[in-house]
Amino acid sequence: MTNPPKKRTRLPVHGVLLLDKPVGFSSNDALIKTKRLLNAIKAGHTGTLDPFATGLLPLCFGEATKFSQDLLEADKTYTTVVHLGITTTTGDTEGEQLEQRAVDVSIEQIQAVLAQFTGPIQQVPPMYSALKRDGKPLYEYARAGVTLEREARAVVIHELELLDYSAPMLTLRVKCSKGTYVRVLGEDIGAALGCGAHLQALRRIQVGHLQLEKSITIESIEAMPEAARLELLDPVDALLSSFPAITLDEELSVRFLHGQRLALAKLMPDLPATPGRVRVYRASDRQLLGSAQLQEFGILAPERLIQTGTH
Repeated sequence: MTNPPKKRTRLPVHGVLLLDKPVGFSSNDALIKTKRLLNAIKAGHTGTLDPFATGLLPLCFGEATKFSQDLLEADKTYTTVVHLGITTTTGDTEGEQLEQRAVDVSIEQIQAVLAQFTGPIQQVPPMYSALKRDGKPLYEYARAGVTLEREARAVVIHELELLDYSAPMLTLRVKCSKGTYVRVLGEDIGAALGCGAHLQALRRIQVGHLQLEKSITIESIEAMPEAARLELLDPVDALLSSFPAITLDEELSVRFLHGQRLALAKLMPDLPATPGRVRVYRASDRQLLGSAQLQEFGILAPERLIQTGTH
């Protein structure tokens, strides 16, 4: 009798991988496949991309998962192609066509409408979304033909740039706050232009300070030798690089890792001038210890602690 193949032992992998998600994959599908390719114990993504969308999907492994919430809160930047004149049930190419209208709009009209949608706006979340009502995603209700009332919510469109217009295709670059649905933005722009619209393509090019140029595809990972794949990972502190750094000596590091608040004003006269979030390192080995809140009067309050270093 043939013995079943041995189950691979998962590894304690820590770090951040910037994935260029392919079309047709859900964010969770892409995460599961990449986690398997890296043979990692623990992994998570930092905010979903629709299956029809492509682009930057930061994946966190091991201790980096503690900081994934920061990217959920971060601004996002996309390029998108809006197909004017046709509306669909989902606001993108995956839905059924609802209505078709003639497209007769000028660049000047488009620019005027884009200006209306720049800045703080109200946006009604789409039925085809992962938002939950009574524990069930809205898209499940939508697939069953049920439409629920949804409250509009405030989002911010920081930048809305016209890249190209070749009727009926409108190419835009969108920099927006968390919680923004670019599909809804495209539909609303089409409605304001009087012709309706849906998204033909959507590509995420930036999340916080992380950029698509540094990402890698699943196919590229698969083509690499297994031993080389872990070299793709950025360190855990790649997610925290926009925050000021504070370095502690050995004694303070031990106290910090035990969750103690530290009074640093007299010990460190060169602390960051303004209170806020900081990343904390141990001086002896430059090991990241975690994140903290620097409070008034130089008080350092531990926030999320890293377990990979020696305590």
